[in-house]
Amino acid sequence: MRNIYILLFSLYWAQGLPVGFMTHALPVILRAEGVSLAHIGGFGLLMIPWSIKIFWAPLVDRHGSSAKGHYRSWIIPLQWLSVTVLIGLSFLPIQALNQPLYLLLFFIMLLLMNGIGATQDIATDALAVNILKNEQQHWGNTFQVIGSRLGFIVGGGAILWLLDLLQWQSTFLLLAALVFVNTLPILLFREPQHSKIITPADKGPALSNIKTYFQYFWSDLTLARWLLVLLTFKIADGLSGPLLKPLMVDLGLSFSQIGLYVTMLGAFAALIGAGLAGWCLKYWSRSRSLLIFSVLKVMTLMAYAWLAAQYEIQNKVENWIIYLINAAEDMISAMLLVVMLTLVMQYSRKHLAGTDFTFQVALMATVSGGLYSLSGIFGDYWGYAQYLTYIVWISVFLLWPIVFWGRTQQDS
Repeated sequence: MRNIYILLFSLYWAQGLPVGFMTHALPVILRAEGVSLAHIGGFGLLMIPWSIKIFWAPLVDRHGSSAKGHYRSWIIPLQWLSVTVLIGLSFLPIQALNQPLYLLLFFIMLLLMNGIGATQDIATDALAVNILKNEQQHWGNTFQVIGSRLGFIVGGGAILWLLDLLQWQSTFLLLAALVFVNTLPILLFREPQHSKIITPADKGPALSNIKTYFQYFWSDLTLARWLLVLLTFKIADGLSGPLLKPLMVDLGLSFSQIGLYVTMLGAFAALIGAGLAGWCLKYWSRSRSLLIFSVLKVMTLMAYAWLAAQYEIQNKVENWIIYLINAAEDMISAMLLVVMLTLVMQYSRKHLAGTDFTFQVALMATVSGGLYSLSGIFGDYWGYAQYLTYIVWISVFLLWPIVFWGRTQQDS
């Protein structure tokens, strides 16, 4: 059992390294170079593979090597490709990113890395669904969140910190080395044979069967209400995403301060939050945990709205208060992520684990990514304080889908 948790931890840590750079370090770097909130929001397009991976998820479920392990035969080559792309990125100096050709190449390579990471995520999620028993799911997802958040610490916070100490190339070569090290556990793991249930839909072209997976979530009232939760869960995150890190820059924090006290401290708080969520799920129902953590999330958004208001009226806020608000938001977000992933796993059928899990996560990523790309425009138009206040009210309203779904859970 312990080896399974270590395996999942290593795989999600490897995935979190490049994603941490793109979601935490890149917006700070761009804002420091004077890029507008609207353009920073446009970089959300890099996350498109995470939204559309449902289109090739059936291929991962249907094709794989039985001798090497069905999902393992996907994960290992994709890990090597990630290492290769990171090494390639190390040869693109940050000073040249103001040149159109270098900037285009940089964007393409980051998009390629997201495509690799999204495909690996399909296989890793499916592997987790198949090897974790029901009573192990909440701890498995706890280690998943801890691994990914540790990746954010290194890929986001440490990158910003190291950029002040090391050269660009050395930093990315270090990232490549860390992904390589996290490949070792899957190399040593022997994947069990999974029972393969072939349905009539499975015999057709993979892409034409996606309608079948949509229909599964309309098959009864509980699943239909769960689908509504999936569609609304990430709205507040998508709306606020492009604003939070740039707000830190405008508040006067340096790269090192954002890297160490915002991103890294926040990620450590997320590690604590993931552990707390795993512990809470031993005593609370999953529906109750989701509602309580969502209410706490609203309170952290209110704190950010207050912080933005202080900035706009030019009231000095002590740095430790900024760090505390950020750490609280990261901790609650991690707690929410653990319970959400546990529920996503609960509603995934084992013989279609990659597709069902990916479908649910992709729905959330599509909503979040789409709003992320647009919300920078809203932020520029309304300003930090007014826009974040709107987001707080929206997040309060979006507690209702969770309440309705929770009532269905109790009735069933």
